[in-house]
Amino acid sequence: MTIAVRVLDAQAATDALPGLAALLADAVNTGASLGFWAPLRPSRALAYWHDVRAEVEGGSVLLLVAEDAGGVAGSVQLELCGKDNGAHRAEVRKLMVHSSRRRTGVGRALMQVAEDESKARNRTLLVLDTRTGDDSESFYRALGYSPAGSIPGFVREADGTSSPTTYYYRHLA
Repeated sequence: MTIAVRVLDAQAATDALPGLAALLADAVNTGASLGFWAPLRPSRALAYWHDVRAEVEGGSVLLLVAEDAGGVAGSVQLELCGKDNGAHRAEVRKLMVHSSRRRTGVGRALMQVAEDESKARNRTLLVLDTRTGDDSESFYRALGYSPAGSIPGFVREADGTSSPTTYYYRHLA
């Protein structure tokens, strides 16, 4: 299966909204910690992507999408720090891969392009966070990200319990 990763401009993001909303709903409804509780309503997923599209249009976020013959297979965002003292960094946000395409290289391909795009914009420090204990931690470590620390009780689960989140960083060569 061939996967193509591309950076979407505002128009392409608008065109991709249905596929992105379906991706987010699939990820959340299969257990991903992306800031939403399952079951995620399609209207809520679509509203989220409209907000991201506005950030893309404003230039503060790069939206990367992985596609294959079946459509949208995954996505990740880079939030470019707009502060003078942060022009060298970006935050990796909401890496998600459709449940039918997990463990096929989609996440790795998205992260590689995210790092390439960061370097092209002189962003040499990437930061991200993920729910502590998720499989994503070993994934990020395998990509060279280092843990910076964790915050207890950061994530509130639907059942009222809480989970810590761990922050990671990577300096790009």
